[in-house]
Amino acid sequence: MNVENTYWIATQWILLALAASIISIRLGMSVALVEILVGIFGGNVMHIQITDWVNFLASVGAVILTFLAGAEINPVSLKKNLKQSMAIGILSFLLPFLFGMIVAFYFLGWDVNAAKITGIALSTTSVAVVYAVMVESKLSATSFGQSILAACFITDLGTVLALGLLFTGFSYKILIFTGALVLVILVGTPLAKRVFKIYSGKVSEPEIKFVLLILLLLAYLAVYSGSEAVLPAYIIGLAMAGFFLQYKETLHKLRAIGFVAFTPFYFIKAGSLVSVKALITTFSLIALLLIVKVAAKFIGVLPATMFFKYGRRDGIYTTLLMSTGLTFGTISALYGLTNQYITNSQYSVIVSVVILSAVIPTLIAQKFFFPRNLLKGGQSDGNQ
Repeated sequence: MNVENTYWIATQWILLALAASIISIRLGMSVALVEILVGIFGGNVMHIQITDWVNFLASVGAVILTFLAGAEINPVSLKKNLKQSMAIGILSFLLPFLFGMIVAFYFLGWDVNAAKITGIALSTTSVAVVYAVMVESKLSATSFGQSILAACFITDLGTVLALGLLFTGFSYKILIFTGALVLVILVGTPLAKRVFKIYSGKVSEPEIKFVLLILLLLAYLAVYSGSEAVLPAYIIGLAMAGFFLQYKETLHKLRAIGFVAFTPFYFIKAGSLVSVKALITTFSLIALLLIVKVAAKFIGVLPATMFFKYGRRDGIYTTLLMSTGLTFGTISALYGLTNQYITNSQYSVIVSVVILSAVIPTLIAQKFFFPRNLLKGGQSDGNQ
C-alpha cells in the first residue's frame, strides 16, 4: 500500500472520529457509543478499509483503556467493594456462558464446539466500553463506578480462562508470560517511582513513554503466549493504582492520548464489522442470542445487586452495563472462526450480537437508569 493511499484511509477514519465527537457532544451521548454507530455507517456506506495499522491502533486503544480502567481504581474503594464485585462478576460470566451454550446446542442445533464459542462470547462484558462511558459521565470517580469496573474485569477473566480451558490449553509460553507479569507487578511500581521522580514534568514526557513501554511489552508477551493483549493491562493498572493516586495528571494525559489517537480506531472498527445485510437476513438469530445474553445477565446480576442492597435503579444500571460486550466477545468469535469451530454465518451472528450488546444496553442504561444522585453528593457506593 502506497503512502498516498495510507493518508487517504487515515483521513476517512479521522473524519469519522471527528464526526462522532461532535455528534456525541451535540446529543449528550457517550462518544464510545457514537463511534460504534458511526463505524456501522463507515463500514456499510463508506466501505472504510481495516488495514494492519488500523488493527494495531485499535488494539493499542483497547490496551490503554483497559489499563486506565485498572489504574484509576482506588485500592481502598476496591477493597471495600470486593465481595460484591466478585459476586457480580462471577454471576455475570457464569449464567450467560451456560445459557448461551444451551440455546446454541439445543435450540439452534449448532455442534458442541460452536455452542462453547457462543457461550464464551455471550458471557463477556466490556471494560473498555464501560470505562469510556464512566469517564464521560464522571462515575469513574465514585466507588460505585469502580466496583462495576472491577466486576467487569472478573467477568472477562472468566471468559479468558474458559477459552483457555476449553480450547487453547496451556504451554510453556504461558509460564513465561505469567512469570513476566509477576515480575512487572513486583518491580513496576518501584521502578516507576524512580522514573517519575527524576523525569516527571519534562516536555518529552518520558514517564508516559515508560508506561507505554510496559504495556506494549506485556501485550507482546500475552499474544506470544496465546492470551490477549488487554488482559495484563488491567492487572498492571490495578497493581499500580495506589502509585497513580499521586500522579493523576499523568493518567489524564494518557487518557487524552488514548481518546484522540487510539480508541476511535477501536470503537469505529467494532462498528464497521457489523454488516447491515447480515443483520437483516439473520435478524431472528441475532435477536434471540441478544435476548439470551441480556436475560442471563439480569437473572444473575440483578439479584446479586439486591443482595448487596443496591437501589433498584442502581441495580438495573449495573446489570445493563454488565450486559455490554466487545473485545473478548469478538476475540472469542474470531478464534472460533479461525480454528473452524464455527462457520462464517455463525461468526457474523455472534459478532453482531456482541457489538449490539455494546450499544443497546448502554444506551438504555444511560438514558433511563443513570444514577445522577451519585454525582450530587448522594450515596457514594450505590447501596442503600
